[in-house]
Amino acid sequence: MIFSPNGDAEKDSEDNLSLVGDGFDTVIKAKQAVEAVCPGVVSCADILALAARDAVVVTGGPSYNVELGRRDGLRSKKSDVTKHLPDPDYKFNELLNMFTKHGLNQTDLVALSGAHTIGAAHCSKFSKRIYNYSQSSPVDPTMNPIYALLLQQHCPPGVNPKKVVPMDPARPRSKTFDNLYYQNLIAGMGLFTSDQELFTNPASRPTVIDFANNPGNFNAAFVTAMRKLGRVGVKTGNQGEIRRNCAAFNS
Repeated sequence: MIFSPNGDAEKDSEDNLSLVGDGFDTVIKAKQAVEAVCPGVVSCADILALAARDAVVVTGGPSYNVELGRRDGLRSKKSDVTKHLPDPDYKFNELLNMFTKHGLNQTDLVALSGAHTIGAAHCSKFSKRIYNYSQSSPVDPTMNPIYALLLQQHCPPGVNPKKVVPMDPARPRSKTFDNLYYQNLIAGMGLFTSDQELFTNPASRPTVIDFANNPGNFNAAFVTAMRKLGRVGVKTGNQGEIRRNCAAFNS
C-alpha cells in the first residue's frame, strides 16, 4: 500500500506492477471512512484482510469471519518482495517449501491456488510454456494442446508483455469464485506452471481431484487456509502502527 516517490516500495516490485489502481483506491477510501468515525483504531492491514474476504463473497465464494487486531508494518521495500511470493514458474516442491515456511501445509497450498479462478495474468508470465519450451517440445507437454493454441492466439510472439489474459480459460468473461479452476487443471488448462504442477505432481493430485468434484470441500479448505494466511507475519500489541493513511507511514 505504501507509495514511495523513489519507486522502491513493495508495490513497485515487478511482481506487483499488475495490481490495479482501483484496488488501492478502494482500500484507501475504506480507511478514510473508518478514520472519520473511529480514528486511529482500525489498521490498513485489517481492512485489506476484510476486503479480501468481501471480494470472495461478492464473486460467489464462501463467507468467513476475519480475525482482526493487526497493526501496520513500518517497512516497505521492493527488494523484500523477491522470493516472498510464489513464482509462476515454480515447481511443486518450490511452492510447498515456500508455503511451509509460513506455517501453511500442502492442502492450504492447493486451496489458496484456487483463487486463480478469478483474475488475469500477463503474457510474459507463461510465455515460456507455449513457445520454445524445450528442444524436444515447443509447448509444455503438460498443457492441453488446444489451450496452448488459444494462448498463442492471445499472446503471439512479440506481443506487449503487459497484455493480460483471463486466469480461467473455460469462462474468460466470468468473475465467479468456484471450483472450476481444479477442473481446468485436470483438463491440462492451468495457466502457470505453478498451477498445473498441482495436478501433475502425484502428491497433490488427489486434493485437486477432490476439490474438482466437491465444491464444498474446496470452500471449507479455502476458508481454513485464508484464516491461516491471515496470521502470517501479523503485528500486534506495540509492534508497528495504525496508519492514518494507508499509502504513507505516520512518520
